[in-house]
Amino acid sequence: METENHTMVTEFIILGLTEDSTLCTIFFVVFLGIYVATLLGNVSIIMLIHRSPQLHTPMYLFLSHLAFVDIGYSTSVTPIMIVGFLRERTTIPVAGCIAQLGSDVIFGTAECFLLAAMAYDRYVAICSPLLYSTHMSSRVCIILLAASYLGGCVNASSFTGCLLGLTFCGPNKINHFFCDFPPLVKLSCTHIYVAETSPAILAGSIIVITLFIIAISYLYILHSVLNMRSPEGRHKAFSTCTSHLSAVTLFYGTVTFVYVIPKSDYSSDHIKVVSVFYTVVIPMLNPLIYSLRNKEVKEATRKLMARRHWLF
Repeated sequence: METENHTMVTEFIILGLTEDSTLCTIFFVVFLGIYVATLLGNVSIIMLIHRSPQLHTPMYLFLSHLAFVDIGYSTSVTPIMIVGFLRERTTIPVAGCIAQLGSDVIFGTAECFLLAAMAYDRYVAICSPLLYSTHMSSRVCIILLAASYLGGCVNASSFTGCLLGLTFCGPNKINHFFCDFPPLVKLSCTHIYVAETSPAILAGSIIVITLFIIAISYLYILHSVLNMRSPEGRHKAFSTCTSHLSAVTLFYGTVTFVYVIPKSDYSSDHIKVVSVFYTVVIPMLNPLIYSLRNKEVKEATRKLMARRHWLF
């Protein structure tokens, strides 16, 4: 009889980053600028790789998909957050909330797999250059890309399946700026331990496995580089890895903070700040990292700009 007194939740209220009107105005301008820069930067990377024959290699194929994933990752979260700064109350239907979480998980998981695939690509290029065309053939690249997106879909189905099995009949205020899994589970009035823990176990396993692949790849790369006699060869090998290592450090560092370190160690405000970094800021930084610290990208940009200047 008690369940009859509960009212089923049809929508959630997203509390956002702040309720201060002045900060909301500032955040609106800042995050709108970040989102526009994210779109322009990642679309530019995709177009540059598409139009530059010298960048038609497995490494830049993965980079173009990483740019696409970053666009999707940011778009799944940022627009709703920006609109929230202009409203006194931001609401989202339960189905929309689950869809947002699903898209966020798809793109976030795909990014993990793509970063691992890029690490493997660097390992083959530096440690087995003579076998590069065989080990990184078009067929292998397609398989790695398909596995990245398939892994994202499988992981997302785990999260959305869990939420669809829960009942929301109590408080409906999400203390976050998007529909993240932990705050949604807290609002549920039915708790199924296995259903709630299985998505976390799967996501944690993906983080550990992909990070392990990256670590092993770079251990072999480091061993090969240290055995090189030529200082120029060492510098060239390291220079091809610095951009990727920077992206890996930023992404995995923040994701580990939010989803691996026990939540009791940090307040919800700390988690919000770090979540902003990996969902909003990093997708903007990746194009800058790969363009400013990559000679091939800078050279391709110069050639494309020169070609356009000559045409006009």
